[in-house]
Formats: sequence, structure tokens, C-alpha cells
Amino acid sequence: MITSASTQSKPMKKRIVIFASGNGTNTQNIIKYFQNSKHAQVVCVLSNNKNAKVLARSLDLNIEALSFTKAEMLAPQGLLSLLNNRKPDLLVLAGFLLKFPEIIIDAYPNKVINIHPALLPKYGGKGMYGHHVHKAVVENKETHSGITIHYVNNHYDQGKVIFQKKTTIAPQDTPQDVAQKVQLLEHQWLPKVIEDVLTKPSL
Repeated sequence: MITSASTQSKPMKKRIVIFASGNGTNTQNIIKYFQNSKHAQVVCVLSNNKNAKVLARSLDLNIEALSFTKAEMLAPQGLLSLLNNRKPDLLVLAGFLLKFPEIIIDAYPNKVINIHPALLPKYGGKGMYGHHVHKAVVENKETHSGITIHYVNNHYDQGKVIFQKKTTIAPQDTPQDVAQKVQLLEHQWLPKVIEDVLTKPSL
């Protein structure tokens, strides 16, 4: 039977759920990037901090935004059920500061990615996030820093690297200067890499 183009079903958009802990500029940037995308959409933002600005930013863009407690993170069956109900194709950790639950990683193999504000394997591991990373980069007189986007496994910052981009660090740069340079890379590249991961599953 011949079906007219006007009645053919459109391919379903891939569904993204974001986990974030803080201000949420990366999350806001991702949401806006996919607002008019044919390929994917952000369907939910989750935070371990009920007062995180990321929740307000997401709600302002008409995205479901929910918080959860530390207890719910330590016994994450309820969180997993919530995710399953939203049928995500990809989970994105964008400034999420807690170790991600193994039960969720196991339920979504190769579907959880994280962005780290340094060039892994340097400056990774427990406690290495945000200002702590940039301070260490400056103290060690590094000439470059950058971003690493990687799959999440059961060890801090040790999953397979998907993408890295570096920026030059000048001798006079402060940790705040490094943070600004790294954030520019995050905003430029994270949404594009998410899109690539969803449209090119071999990544």
C-alpha cells in the first residue's frame, strides 16, 4: 500500500535527561540548542539540590525540573523508576557533583555521559570539580586546560573519552580566568557532542 508523505509518521525525537547540581548555564545552553532540533529534545532536568538555580532556569524554558534528596540518591530505585517513565535515550551529567549510582549506569549502558572541566586523565577523580580543578591547573603552571566529555562508568572520570578540546592558559591567568575559558568551550561543544552521540551511536 502506498502511503502519502503527508501521512507518514515523523521519526521520534531522541529524549535527553540532564542531571545538574548548580547554576545551570550548561543545562540552559543545551535546552536552547535542542529547542528547534529535529533530532532530540530535553525532556527533564534533575538536581540533587532543591535550591539549585538550574531548576529555575529549566522551568523558565518549559522543561520539567525535579529535585531529589541524598537519601534518594543512596537508594536510587525510585530515581531509576522516574527515569524509566521518561524513556531517555541519553543521560547527561552537566555540573553534577555526586558519584552517579551504579544501578542507573547498569540500566543505561553507554547512555550516560559527563563533561569534566579539564583534560582527563589529568585533574580527575573524587573532589576534582569546578574551582578545585582550575585552581590545581594554575598551581601546577599548566600551559593548557580544556574539557573532556566521556561516558560514565563506576569510577570517577574514568569512562571512555568521547571528545576533548583544549584552551591555552597564560602565565598570569587566575583560576577564574581558566574557568571562563573552559566554560566557553563547554557552551560551544557540549550540545554538539550530545547531538553526535545521539545521531552517531558508534561514538
